[in-house]
Amino acid sequence: MEIVRSSRGKLVWLALGLFLAGCAAPQRFEFEDAAMGTQFRIVLYARSESAAGRAAADAFARVRELDALLSDYRDDSEVARISQASGNGEPVSVSEHTWRVSALAHLYAQLSDGAFDPTVGPVVALWRRARRQGELPNEARLADALARTGWQALELEPRSRSVALARPGMQLDFGGIAKGYALDVALDTLARHGIECALVDGGGDIAVRAAPPGRAGWLVTVRPFSDESASLSLELAHAAVATSGDAFQSLELDGVRHSHIVDPRTGRALVSRTSASVLASDGASADALATALCVLGPQAGLELAARAGCEARIACETPAGIESVATKGFEARILSPSIAPAN
Repeated sequence: MEIVRSSRGKLVWLALGLFLAGCAAPQRFEFEDAAMGTQFRIVLYARSESAAGRAAADAFARVRELDALLSDYRDDSEVARISQASGNGEPVSVSEHTWRVSALAHLYAQLSDGAFDPTVGPVVALWRRARRQGELPNEARLADALARTGWQALELEPRSRSVALARPGMQLDFGGIAKGYALDVALDTLARHGIECALVDGGGDIAVRAAPPGRAGWLVTVRPFSDESASLSLELAHAAVATSGDAFQSLELDGVRHSHIVDPRTGRALVSRTSASVLASDGASADALATALCVLGPQAGLELAARAGCEARIACETPAGIESVATKGFEARILSPSIAPAN
């Protein structure tokens, strides 16, 4: 009997310890990893370091898988296979993720009337080369590249989940949407591990789920330009924010600054310093729309944001300083520096 009582006592204390551990307040954990040509950061609240580490490792693995599928830098990616098959009349069967990104990219190309265009790859390649060599693209080559673009030639077949580019020499470039989509997938992965209170940052584009304990939202900093004085603080939950602009990538020649953002309709790099920040329910939408709003400019950009059901702020650098316009919903999210909390 004594042995039985001792065993039962141990079991009771073990059960009590497990119960108390399960009731422990969630702790904050932070992880970083390189992917998609930038640095990804995950901040989450979990009840144990081991649970947090497993969830973050799985989320980073999903992001790396997306990079392998969607990168236009890799010859073995699904995006590369679609581009290599352009114009041959044979659709390429793709994974669910590549299909979703293709469909979303086509949707936002249509909604923006081509200000966002995932087929702009040939033109983007020329401007990348121009930045490396420090010279503007050759006009004849630019005209040829522009002729091999056009979102209307991106053909989607839902029943076979296949994608095709109708004209020879076309090239997909999901650089304006893939990173935002990766934020969404990372958050979904964390949720499958039971973690809803999380933030994922991919090179400054951020998506969040439930707010940190005792808080109304996550503190998020938006930096339109490299000047930190222009930064804004927002408090967000179950939302995403993406910012596009030429704060860190540009080509300057003869006093003219050529952005890494290209207007798909003309093939020209933007020369006016413009930055657009978009608040949306998901990272993919915020990412794609931020690029489109930079191309469209203040008036047309805010009109697009309204049609898409998003909030936005567009900032332009002028001789008199930075001038900005924003939707009322975006302005309402801006925190005063004096009350901005820490995550």
